[in-house]
Amino acid sequence: MVKLSVIVPFYNVQQYAPDTLRSLEANAREDFEFILVDDCSRDGTPEILARAERELPGAVYVRHEKNGGLATARNTGIDRARGEYLTFLDGDDWLAPGYYPQLVSAIDELGCDFIRTDHVQCTARSRQVHRVPVGRRGVVLSPREAILPADRSTSVDYAYAWAGIYHRRLVDKGLLHFTDGLRTAEDRPWIWKLHREADSFAAVSMLGVFYRRGVASSLTQIGDVRQLDFIRAFDQVIAETAQDREADQLLPKAVRTYCAIISHHLGSIERFEPPVAKKLKSMSAAALRRMPQDVLDEALDSMDIQRAGKLRRLRRRPASAGAAA
Repeated sequence: MVKLSVIVPFYNVQQYAPDTLRSLEANAREDFEFILVDDCSRDGTPEILARAERELPGAVYVRHEKNGGLATARNTGIDRARGEYLTFLDGDDWLAPGYYPQLVSAIDELGCDFIRTDHVQCTARSRQVHRVPVGRRGVVLSPREAILPADRSTSVDYAYAWAGIYHRRLVDKGLLHFTDGLRTAEDRPWIWKLHREADSFAAVSMLGVFYRRGVASSLTQIGDVRQLDFIRAFDQVIAETAQDREADQLLPKAVRTYCAIISHHLGSIERFEPPVAKKLKSMSAAALRRMPQDVLDEALDSMDIQRAGKLRRLRRRPASAGAAA
């Protein structure tokens, strides 16, 4: 029986894929499988993965004939996975040797639905540890109770899918798949759904994932229209949270986070192509008007004057054609 399925999407990462694959080999075990999903790369990535299928123990190579984005590639991996547990890695990141066996031991011992872990962010030669914003470590907690408070960073703000491990019962409950076709912010509806609907989780103080920032081909570095999928992602968060039995308690957190992300993108609007920058403003204005207005007013009242003022002015912006997400 397969104990762990590791789902690794790749797209045009020939420069980094060898490091990723070497780190997987340093985590291989006879009951682990590595599902390598090539999302229709146009560089040398497919050749690297075809060779890895022959040489990496437990490797399963899957190739998309059409590029679908990270969410779709992860879903392909989930559908192929056979493991009792599942986890994710991006094709330009890497792992510490022996990390996955430790992670499996942790979730075996705790017996919860999922575990969240810390990680190391790597930008050029710089290294910075990022911690899960959960104070209690190594104990089973309620994921729903980790969503709040609204005015502090919490577990739903730490949305990295690869920073954790997930029991197969989450797949069976329909909680582990991503929204198909989302090009960015795909982790946001996913992490909110996990916290609203899963029964148990834990945070553990393990450092084994090295997250590479500043990769030129990464969508976080590209100011094209795909970046605007964050609006569709957060619209989904708001819509699903509004249907929750505790919507009155959870919506302020969802709305405040949405506002913070809009403000973040507006604050770096110069990195977008001019037509995309214009669309960002119009779509963000429409998004603000779609939010529950009483909850939005409370969220803006709790934000700093500069950010709140910018968002209030944006909300008053006249609607234009093509503003829908």
